[in-house]
Amino acid sequence: MQNLEDDRQNLANTLTPEAFANMGGPQLAYIGPVSTEQGEGFGVHAANGNLLAVLASRDLAFAAARQHELEPVSVQ
Repeated sequence: MQNLEDDRQNLANTLTPEAFANMGGPQLAYIGPVSTEQGEGFGVHAANGNLLAVLASRDLAFAAARQHELEPVSVQ
């Protein structure tokens, strides 16, 4: 079991930041709190970190991601 964990750690250490960011591919959307000039909201981010949208609530952000055929994942 330790060898499997070591293999995973070695793989994680050898990935470039770009490769790691793209692991989720275009299917994932990361949802988390953001601050904007208009106030607080929830950002919808692509796997590569690009901000796609800001919505007023977490529920709206999840719904918007799903509406665009993305799988939302909550992040803090």
